[in-house]
This record gives sequence, C-alpha cells and structure tokens, in this order.
Amino acid sequence: MAKPTLRKILGHADDPVINALMRVIETQSKTTLVNWCIRYAQEYFLPIYEETFPTDRRPRAALEASAGWLNKVLKPTDAKKIIREAAAAAKEAEDYPQAQAAARAVSVAASVISTPTGALGMTFYGAAAIVYHRAGLLESPEVYDQLAEKEFSKMLASLQKAAVPDEPDPVKINWNC
Repeated sequence: MAKPTLRKILGHADDPVINALMRVIETQSKTTLVNWCIRYAQEYFLPIYEETFPTDRRPRAALEASAGWLNKVLKPTDAKKIIREAAAAAKEAEDYPQAQAAARAVSVAASVISTPTGALGMTFYGAAAIVYHRAGLLESPEVYDQLAEKEFSKMLASLQKAAVPDEPDPVKINWNC
C-alpha cells in the first residue's frame, strides 16, 4: 500500500462541529480566546512537537510571548517576532507531519493576539497533529476525518467551558470561508 498524502489541516469549514466552534468564537473577547488557545495548545499540541524536537523552544516561546502580550509585559510587535519563529519551526519540521502540524497549531494559537480567526485555525492544525500522532501516518483520509471529528468535538467542549457568558466585547470576525 502506498503512503497516503497527508493534509496540512484536517476538517472543513462546512462541518457542523466547526460551525459550532465558529459561533462560540464569535461571542468571545480576544482575551478569552487567547487564554483558551494558549492553554489548549500547551496541553495538547506543544507536547507533540516537543516529543520530536525536545530542545527546540520556539513553539513554547511563542505561547509565552502571547501570554506576555496578554499580561502587558511584552509589546505586540515583540510577541509577533517570537511567534514567527514558531512558524519557522513548523516549516523546518516538514519530515515529521505530526510535529509540523503541532508547531503550526501552536504558532497560530499564539497569533490570536492579533488575528482572532487563528482560534479556528488552531483547531484545524491541532486536529492534524493529534490524529497523526495517535493514528500514525499510514491511515486513509476517511480514518483521519473520523478521528478529527472527535478532536473537534473535544475542542468545542473545551471552548464552551472556557467561554464567558454574555462577553461584553466579542471579537469582530469575517471568516472568509
């Protein structure tokens, strides 16, 4: 059997769970989204990257920079420079699809400080990271899609738990998808 072509992201914008994620994201402030993304990425995506690249601190530094911006101890321009380094780490990990997807998920999660739609991007890359890490790299697209659906549901439940009811300053988003 030939090795399947792996996608950079898993999921589709027309998926009902993705639509539910989008609706919750739209009701939350940037602060709430950044906090959720940082925590989720630290718990689920960063360990996947660091398993393959234990000495590369760029993705971890990106999450720390995003938190630093949120806590007003780091300027957004300085945080963005550090976050770009996590994106570079992802490009360099091309031979390790699960680590690459994890680094992408982390860098996009960290970028929510300036781009709130990154909260959704994190879920697409993050699902790929988790699914490729758990299922391996030789499954069919159908298997990956089924497993990703479960991960999206977990992410939705996590976001719903972190969501602030009647958030006073929700992000303004144009999804373009």
